[in-house]
Amino acid sequence: MDWEAFAQEKGLRRFFKISRALFWAMLMKLSPARRVFLLIALALSAHAILTTRVVINQDKVPVAIPGNSGEMLVAVAALVFLLALELADRVTMKRDLEIAREIQRWLVPDTPPRVPGIDLAFSSQPANTVGGDYYDAFPLDPERPPGKDNPVLLVVADVAGKSVPAALLMATFQASRRSLSTASVSLEELVAGMNRYACAHSLGGRRFTTAFFAELDPLSRALAYISAGHNPPLLRRASGQLERLEAGNLPLGIDLATKYEQGSAKLAPGDELIIFTDGLIETQNVSEEEFGEERLVEFLKAAPAESAQKTLERLVASVDAFAGHARQYDDLTCLILRTP
Repeated sequence: MDWEAFAQEKGLRRFFKISRALFWAMLMKLSPARRVFLLIALALSAHAILTTRVVINQDKVPVAIPGNSGEMLVAVAALVFLLALELADRVTMKRDLEIAREIQRWLVPDTPPRVPGIDLAFSSQPANTVGGDYYDAFPLDPERPPGKDNPVLLVVADVAGKSVPAALLMATFQASRRSLSTASVSLEELVAGMNRYACAHSLGGRRFTTAFFAELDPLSRALAYISAGHNPPLLRRASGQLERLEAGNLPLGIDLATKYEQGSAKLAPGDELIIFTDGLIETQNVSEEEFGEERLVEFLKAAPAESAQKTLERLVASVDAFAGHARQYDDLTCLILRTP
């Protein structure tokens, strides 16, 4: 509903216009056959109400006598039947969404890979039954030990939108990432290939994807990365200094000719890399105030030296405590990597 269209209306006029628009919006959600069924039920109930007579009984108490009680019973039964049909559709849809959620869980890892010299943890909370966030971490060649010629690939992505459309695009993102990462291409070629695929399925740029890709050599701790329009990850040095990893370009699916700049960083013992989607910093409380990057920075500056999992748990708890009872409007995903 377009609520701005009622802003200039006052009193009963505004109430009736909103009621009419609400009724029409609900009516259009029904199938054509159910619309006719609902209108017939409403017509029968209206006729029964209009033909109701009020009489005074012997105790001088007004009593309403329906003009046609059969019409009213038919109308009520029809409305209950229509409600049952809509509930049946909702149950079927919920079952399908539960299956979709299980399939989506298969597309992302349950536990981080065990890589010597790397402490990894990740968490994802969809706003709806299914979400559009994606994360992964794995050695490019699972048959060989991670090293200079076999770096660990880190990916965190956020498909524009929510629920089923975003979940479907997330699945195609995962499939294209998997096919490209097994082709022994460089990080720049991987991101360029992902952009080509995203542009071919972005509906004219309306379904873009922000993503952060990184390759880490666990032996030398050399990190190469590309950010495709994603929130800049934060690199917290052991000294407490914070750096933002910003090298990259536009989100995937915007421009086929986009050239992506590759950045680099060298991790030292005790450094911590925090990669997150915008659902983390855009989490709102009941006052519609966002958690914001400033609170994230404050949290990281005060965080003690501990495992990646402990830091992640405390961060998620901090965000949840800030949100309180406010509804979650966006998917929230975070990946933390620490070099012990």
